[in-house]
Amino acid sequence: MFTGIVQSTATVKSILNGENFKHFVMEMPLELLKNLEIGASVANNGVCLTAVAFKEVDSVNGQIEFDVIDETLRLTNLNDIDVGSSVNIERSMKAGDEIGGHMVSGHIHTTAKLTNRIDSKDNCQMTFGIDKKWQKYLFAKGFIAVNGCSLTLGDVVQGSFNLHLIPETLDRTNLGKMKLGELVNIEIDQQTMTIVDSIERIMSEQALSN
Repeated sequence: MFTGIVQSTATVKSILNGENFKHFVMEMPLELLKNLEIGASVANNGVCLTAVAFKEVDSVNGQIEFDVIDETLRLTNLNDIDVGSSVNIERSMKAGDEIGGHMVSGHIHTTAKLTNRIDSKDNCQMTFGIDKKWQKYLFAKGFIAVNGCSLTLGDVVQGSFNLHLIPETLDRTNLGKMKLGELVNIEIDQQTMTIVDSIERIMSEQALSN
């Protein structure tokens, strides 16, 4: 489990294309490798991946490696990243950690495309297009995880939603570097999905019984 509070970004150093998978080597702050073990879960752009190798590069940086299967590549934006790309990183939460965002599983539901961006001095408004089948789970002021970032939804309209991002979020994550047309990974808040699906099921059952 994760909190959606991105700890740092990692830079893709190399990508090896295998049979039905890709092997990624990422460079990130050495601090984030502290107490890491092989098999540990690390969120990459919100995708829960398993660390298969890691090492110290120098006094500041470390490298970590992941294998990503074709199904994950198909469902997320990890298939679109290249050497030099920036990826949001979060280590899995520990019991007793402060939860500054919301509970995030690292299991991506869909992707969304950046369709508009308005930058100002203290704010950035981003609009993302999303498949309409997911819109029933999106509510203004509700939670959403975008590339692993726990964020609050702005306006939700037909087939799209807005986010209002502060400079800290833009600086700390890869959202600040996003360009129009790029895809982000989306994880819908599980509690919201459970409530909406439960209400739909109850209403459907009541309609059938009448």
